[in-house]
This record gives sequence, structure tokens and C-alpha cells, in this order.
Amino acid sequence: MAFARTCAVALVGVEGVVVEVQADLEPGVAAFSLVGLADKSLSESRDRVRAAVINSGAQWPQKKLTVGLSPAAVPKFGSGFDLAVACAVLAAAERIDPRSIADLMMIGELALDGRVRPVRGVLPAVLTAADAGYRQVVVPEQAAAEAALVPDVSVLGVRSLAQLIALLADEPVPEEPGTVGPDPGGPEGRARVPLGPGWGYPQPAGVFCAAGGRAVPDLVDVSGQRLARRALEVAAAGRHHLLFKGAPGAGKTMLAERLPGLLPPLTHQESLEVTAVHSVSGSLPPGRPMIDRPPYCAPHHSASMASLVGGGSGLPRPGAMSLAHHGVLFLDEAAEMNGQVLDALRQPLESGFVVVARAAGMMRMPARVLLVLAANPCPCGRHGSPGGECECMPATVRRYRARLSGPLLDRIDLRVRVEPVSRADLVAVAGGEPTAVVAERVLAARERAAARYGGAPWATNGEVPGHELRTRWAPPPGALNRAEQDMDRGLLTARGLDRVLRVAWTVADLAGHDRPTAEDVDAALELRTGVRRGAGVAGSLP
Repeated sequence: MAFARTCAVALVGVEGVVVEVQADLEPGVAAFSLVGLADKSLSESRDRVRAAVINSGAQWPQKKLTVGLSPAAVPKFGSGFDLAVACAVLAAAERIDPRSIADLMMIGELALDGRVRPVRGVLPAVLTAADAGYRQVVVPEQAAAEAALVPDVSVLGVRSLAQLIALLADEPVPEEPGTVGPDPGGPEGRARVPLGPGWGYPQPAGVFCAAGGRAVPDLVDVSGQRLARRALEVAAAGRHHLLFKGAPGAGKTMLAERLPGLLPPLTHQESLEVTAVHSVSGSLPPGRPMIDRPPYCAPHHSASMASLVGGGSGLPRPGAMSLAHHGVLFLDEAAEMNGQVLDALRQPLESGFVVVARAAGMMRMPARVLLVLAANPCPCGRHGSPGGECECMPATVRRYRARLSGPLLDRIDLRVRVEPVSRADLVAVAGGEPTAVVAERVLAARERAAARYGGAPWATNGEVPGHELRTRWAPPPGALNRAEQDMDRGLLTARGLDRVLRVAWTVADLAGHDRPTAEDVDAALELRTGVRRGAGVAGSLP
């Protein structure tokens, strides 16, 4: 009997489980059995691995072969186990030393000619390996830059199984042509990384623009819209959810597209989390293994629940809400979306995670997003507009607005009406502030909040529970008088009062105040209710 083992990773969402790949050879009729709760694509690896081994110049063992994937109770999905299975079989057949692969983590799909092809989810798989104590991983050459983002892990990028066999057997490494054609593990035409085989691939310096690799639109392009621009700044500074209401053509989408440029760059840990999600979905930007700018995701209003929050047949996949993790999720024409789809956002907005349970397994994906909704006031979009001549019946308007449920709107901190731009604002030579200037104020406000919450599990005002803001960081006496009066009249719920207080802290941080003043609370109420209160608000909202 001959036996060998190596390791791979089974992914469910961005969370992984280390899988021990064991190969056992015994005398008997030549057969290949794969056990360990494998799905269809993994079961087909028997044919891929056999052809790849033979076409790589190695001899296939003519014995009874059993490959086990342990732990057997964990479902295994995908073709990323091919490389580990092939090496375990070759080690059991003594083509390579079993000790040379016992402590290696291997990730990659094999083509029939022995080429190593990329797969989705390399980064979260390598993160799982690092957490489990593995310090050497083997990945496809195209994914080596992505794998090298994980610190303290040596990455070997290989082009073919023949190269890997030669390296493990300490033999001359054959020259292999570079990979050409589309990358099945990611977007079409992903840039190739010219690698020669060897350990210790250098750490890349990745750059990513907020809108899928293109330049971020500048806020200076927006004419007028004083309150809406201020709402963008407050939303970015405190990570507050935002609703734009207004007629078509008023600039709601234009405003939302400029929000990612106001957000601070991602920290290293946030970049790893965002990149891991995009790696699993196969949507990493071409040639950019590291996402260091907040992502921006704007699905169509006809998006299904699975595409928005995650799911699908078989193993659940991340949805738009997870792809926008630590970034902006913009839902245009929100009132046209399915009500059940919108209400599915309520729990993730509170917890920061999407949990999808299916018969094939359970997926837990990060989804800490800055949500921006845009909606028209009625089906025709002219209700309440000067000279709009809205023809919608009152009952029709009420039904249209009711598509955004009360519990969902209660989680939206800022609700701003976007009025049509006047001719004077449109032709004015002097525009508003550019993105760079506003982003500096946002960053300063974020730093003030981070210093205040130092040692606490929160970094922005939008995350802090209301109880903490009322006790540990209470506003001055009397500052909340108007908000409390609105609560007594039923205009604010308890959650709504907490959110007004969160926004007031953000307004105070932007103004440089140590604690929210009554004017800051009035400004927060205006941004939530649209009602301007007190003379001091004008100073708080320049």
C-alpha cells in the first residue's frame, strides 16, 4: 500500500475550511474513486487529473486508487482541488516525495494538457491557509499576485503540472509558454503576470478606482443642490444611509455616483475583505489584484433577491450588497423594485452581514455598505414639482410611495428632497466645491470620530448604538429638545431618535464641535425630515 497527502481549501462564501487531500494506492483492478462529499465539477476531476498527469509526461498508476477529501462531512465545490489531487496521486505512486507536499496548500484547476488554470476565491483560500498555519501555497501563475497579498505566506505560481512536478522532484524545470486567452477565473482579458516558477513572489502594490477601474466623477460637476451636496458629505463622514427623493433629471444618480470619491481609502484589512469578496465572485478589476478604494455597485431596479443579497441555485454566491462591502450600494428607481427584495436589506443593514441558508450549505458574507436609494415622488415623477402637472391619482401616489416600507425607511438616516436645478444654478460660472476639498473634511471628521471611539468596536458614528451615544457620549442638556418633541408627536420612532443623534454627532465632527449642539441636532433633523428648524441651522448647513 502507498499513501500520500496534501492540502486544499473548501470555500463557502469568503469563509474556508482546510481540506486534507489523501491518496491511497492498493493492488487490484485499476480504478479511481473520489470520496468526501464532492459536487459534480469536483467529481469530474478524476478525468481531468488523469489526462493532465499523462500529458505532463508522468505515468498514471495502474492500481486501485482512492482519493479522500477530509473532513468528509464538509461539502466540496468547484475545480480548485485538481492540483492537490494530482500531486497526492503522484506522491502515492512515488513519482515525487510524499514529504515534499505534506505541508503545502495547493489551489488550482488542471486542463487536460496539464496547464494550471485559475479559479475563483484564491485570496480567501490563502487567508484560510495562513490562519491554519500554512506558510507555503501553490497557485496558478495568473493568481499569484492575488495570493501574495496575504502576508507571511510564500507563494509559488506555476504554469503547468509538469513545472510543479519538476520543482518538487528537484529536476530541471521545463520552459512553458505564458498563458493566453481569457481567464476563466475572472473578467475577460485579465492582465497576465509574467512569472517564473519560484518561492517568495513579491507583494504587489494594487490600485483600484471606485467605479470599476474608471475615474471617479467629481462633485464640482454638480450645479446647485446645496442640501443634497451637504447630505453626501454627512453620509460619507458618518457612514449614514441616504435617500434621494425628486423628479427625474434633478441629479439623483449624478450625486450618488460622486459619493465613493468622498470616502477615505480602505485600510489594509478592509482592502483584504473587499478583495476577497470580489475574488469569490470573479469580478476583480483587470490587472489589479488589490482593491484599495471603496467599491460602488449600482444594480438595475429589476434585480432579483439572489442577485442583490446573494444566493442562487447550489452553493450561494455573493450578491451586490456584498460586492459593495465597505463601499456604496446605489439603488436607483428604488420604488420600482420588488418590495420583498428591498425588505431583505433590513437585517443586513443592521448586522453588516448577509446570511443565506440553502440545502447545499450556508453562506455568511460581509455586507457593511453605505446604502443610497433614489426614488421619484410618483409614477410620472412630477408630483409636487412647480408646473409639473402630475396626473397621478392620490391613491396611486400613496401606493407608489408605500413600496418603500416604513421599517426600511426607518433605517435610512438622511432623507433629502432633490429639487430640479434652476437655470441660474445651471449657467453659474462658479461651481460648488470639488471632491478633493470635501473629501479632506470627511477624512478629518472620520479621524475625530475614530479618536473618540478609540478602544471601542466602532469607527464611525453610523455604527454606534444609540444607548452608547445617550450615555457614554451624551449631548449637552437641551440639545435634543426638538427631536424629543418630534418623538412625542409620533414623528420619530426610538430608532429614528437614535439615528438623528448619530447624524448630529457627524455634523458636529464636520464643524469641529466637541459635542453636538442644538443647532447640530436641528441640522440632523432637517436632513432626516426635510423640515428646516431654527436660525442656527443655516450656519450648520452652509
